[in-house]
Amino acid sequence: MQVKPPKTSIRADNEAAILAAAESVFAEVGFKGATTSEIARRADVPKANLHYYFATKEDLYRIVLQRVLTVWLSAASSMDDNEEPEVALSRYIGMKMDLSRTMPLGSQIWASEIMRGAPMIKDFLETTLKEWVSDHEIVVQRWISDGKIYPVAPKALFFMIWATTQHYADFSTQIAAMNGGAPLSDEEFETARLQVIEMIVRSVVKPPAAPAKTL
Repeated sequence: MQVKPPKTSIRADNEAAILAAAESVFAEVGFKGATTSEIARRADVPKANLHYYFATKEDLYRIVLQRVLTVWLSAASSMDDNEEPEVALSRYIGMKMDLSRTMPLGSQIWASEIMRGAPMIKDFLETTLKEWVSDHEIVVQRWISDGKIYPVAPKALFFMIWATTQHYADFSTQIAAMNGGAPLSDEEFETARLQVIEMIVRSVVKPPAAPAKTL
């Protein structure tokens, strides 16, 4: 006798398929060009089912963007453990690079939304993201006060990390053009990942003081 999957499993599978399809469509044609009909077609679900789970295209778009921000802020939790700056920054930058590799479409949708003036997510920027930046400015200032990193504007540090890591998702076409027309291989990306970590960390973290010479 064939056992029917539980309804909760069906719902989760349908929602996951719809969100994956939405991410693909929004990345390709933007919010205005996307239609729920095309998203439903790619998700292989009836359009009525899509609207059962997500009432409007706006709701679906916001959820896709909210998921991106949630994952990015989760990666940033590496800075919440009072680690040494070299360890904390290396881990954060590395995780952001990994997300550019594994979630490029989400990053591209985010960048497109920001370039349009963030009409759909301005509230996220002014609350969730702004609060995270304010909290972590304190961490950076403490590292500066402890003499562990060079005096830098915390926001400038965050902007540099975001711009550099997300470049590998948002400008993947340009990177491929500079790479003989092919996307970076896993080996090439890992090399880039390690170099990005090293360049940013070395520019910010002070080297350990040399031991005093004894006569």
